Amino acid sequence: MHLKLDGKLVLVTGSTAGIGKEIAKTLLAENANVIINGRSQSKVDQVVEELKAGSSGNIHGIAADISTLQGVESLVQKVQAIGPLYALVNNTGIFESKPFQDISPEEWLQMFNTNVMSGVSLSKPFIKQFLERNEGTILFVSSEAAYASKGFMVHYSMTKAAQLAVARGLAETTKGTNVRVNSILPGPTWTDGVEEYIRGIAKQSGKSVDAAIKDYFATHEPSSLIQRFETPKEIADIAVFMVSPIASAVNGRSWLADGGIIRNL
Repeated sequence: MHLKLDGKLVLVTGSTAGIGKEIAKTLLAENANVIINGRSQSKVDQVVEELKAGSSGNIHGIAADISTLQGVESLVQKVQAIGPLYALVNNTGIFESKPFQDISPEEWLQMFNTNVMSGVSLSKPFIKQFLERNEGTILFVSSEAAYASKGFMVHYSMTKAAQLAVARGLAETTKGTNVRVNSILPGPTWTDGVEEYIRGIAKQSGKSVDAAIKDYFATHEPSSLIQRFETPKEIADIAVFMVSPIASAVNGRSWLADGGIIRNL
């Protein structure tokens, strides 16, 4: 299916690894022009060079720490210098497994600023431009943890639920226009960070990685219908469809891509 993204400029935050990088790669395969973003200039440059090979879309790299207002302002200015933005993918995020009673106030704020306020701060200037042009879309990369809060990462789950509230509220402001705001809710996905986390559990318990994965789903995600980690590519394919003009009737939605963890109709 042709997704009609040819030449459209898309900013994917947190796109030097994991789901964000795969979204950027998939967008480039659809002939979109993509802006890679991360905190490290060297990492951004590395990913730009890697994805540039064999790509028909234009690729740009902007290093900025968007957990800070200064980083957001810098990124917005540099994006505007490249050209009018068609889509913003708010993918930047961190996660941590930690008992509730051990989470400090500073850690709560860091999680909230990185996972929620980065998207809030970036969406503000761009949705204004989208509404003025009557074209554009925003996608928040949330998590099924927004619906099924995890006792071992309450602060992370809180931020993912907050993203849904922000996205739906923003979507309400687009009523009657061609501008759209949605969320995608992946289930557990095999990113570098998750792999490191699972390998740590395996080492600590003296089990194989495969056994640790099986135990993880039996203990923490028993309702998963696929009983495995999703791949970044599986999430990227859905995300790229959602920001494409092909999904023009999808607005204000929280799209579950969770492998069946959440039990609903």
